[in-house]
Amino acid sequence: MNLPNLITFGRLLAVPLTVWLILEGHLGAAFWVFVAAGISDAIDGWIAKTFHQITELGRYLDPIADKALLVAVYVTLGATGQLPTWLVILVVSRDAAILGGVVLGRFLELPVRVAPLWISKVNTGAQIALAAVVLEQFAFANVADWFEGRVLTIFIAVVTTTTLASGLTYLYRFAQEARTVGTR
Repeated sequence: MNLPNLITFGRLLAVPLTVWLILEGHLGAAFWVFVAAGISDAIDGWIAKTFHQITELGRYLDPIADKALLVAVYVTLGATGQLPTWLVILVVSRDAAILGGVVLGRFLELPVRVAPLWISKVNTGAQIALAAVVLEQFAFANVADWFEGRVLTIFIAVVTTTTLASGLTYLYRFAQEARTVGTR
């Protein structure tokens, strides 16, 4: 196992720690673990590309670590009342639908492409930013409540929009690929 994969594995280990910190009410500490996990994602990618250490394991492990952290943080923030339940359900359902589509496509031997779409990258960035903003308000208690309320409302709207757009785009793409195979 090379250094980028070890860093990614460390990010996976940050998932239960972050969940525990949120559940125990240590949202400020959870913020810093979340930020460290985000920085580790950038570092492991940079090392892998720069030093030609991209591996098949890393190609699978990196997105699993990213999604595990995001989904776990969203579910935990929803369970503790920090995020609206409907938003958590939307975010998790989108990821489950994409994963289900990939699994179904493989099962049906469809040529399913796993490469992320640009809207998916925007969506992931928005989801990370929203989680960071929610956790940040506990890490930095001096931020004004009115500012947090407005920022949260904007981020929730952006995450909702990009999650729906990304999910529908993947659904459309999957339907197109299934239709193409069905006409052969």
